[in-house]
Amino acid sequence: MKPFPESVSELTETLRGAGYLADRGLSTAAFVAMSLQRPLLLEGEVGVGKTEIAKTLASAFDRQLIRLQCYEGIDTNQAMYEWDYARQLLHIRALSERGLSDEETVEKLFGPNFLLERPLLQAIRAGEQAVLLIDEVDRADDEFEAFLLEVLSDFQISIPEVGTIKAEHAPLVILTSNRTRELHDALKRRCMYHWIDYPAADREVEIVMVREPGVSEALARKVVAAVNRLRKMELAKPPGVAETIDWARTLEFLGEDDLDAEAADLTLGTVVKEHDDLELVRANLGEITAR
Repeated sequence: MKPFPESVSELTETLRGAGYLADRGLSTAAFVAMSLQRPLLLEGEVGVGKTEIAKTLASAFDRQLIRLQCYEGIDTNQAMYEWDYARQLLHIRALSERGLSDEETVEKLFGPNFLLERPLLQAIRAGEQAVLLIDEVDRADDEFEAFLLEVLSDFQISIPEVGTIKAEHAPLVILTSNRTRELHDALKRRCMYHWIDYPAADREVEIVMVREPGVSEALARKVVAAVNRLRKMELAKPPGVAETIDWARTLEFLGEDDLDAEAADLTLGTVVKEHDDLELVRANLGEITAR
């Protein structure tokens, strides 16, 4: 496990060395969150690198990445822990055959061998050796958000049959949101906040070339220019930086050194993911790929 950086510039360079180009605002927010042990809440459009920075931080500093993917209907058991009921049932049968008492049976059933750790319990036990990614927290409901706030305040979980498990040192926590709903102020106050926007064209070209070294600068610039035109259209799902990288990678893989209307038409599936969007884009390919 590598120590965390001592300055914003050091963190920026470390991220860059791991293939993630962070601007000074994002690096500063991440540095403060890491130094003061505060959760970092990242909001922005889909595909701008919110999830990726958590993966990069875990890799760059030799931490375990633990991911809690939020979704509609997620409950506390799926986030914290569950008992392995199938194994417990088999164990009950085995104990019954050996003639053990009910008290001995219950004592053996609710032990660590039958406890299924979910992401939050895993992160609390791992402590500072982990990066906990709570992804797309806006998909969960208000009740689950309130539960998360409590966990992030104390970094401990109480299991009636086992006791209270508390982190000696808090993990680095990164929450992401695509703003499908507004998060509560209480959660935002608990976190360091940063909005990740689409990068400027020159920065996006640089990102493409860092992530895909085989792509020429000329091709990267043509792809970025086309993607920026797509983002100005009335698309249901505008392409993010991840799609820009995928498009450039696909064109390079196919041996294309230019982005004309024909090449764009054949590879649109890497950057446009909705049928209605595809029809709209195909009707304007000449404009999108213009020099």
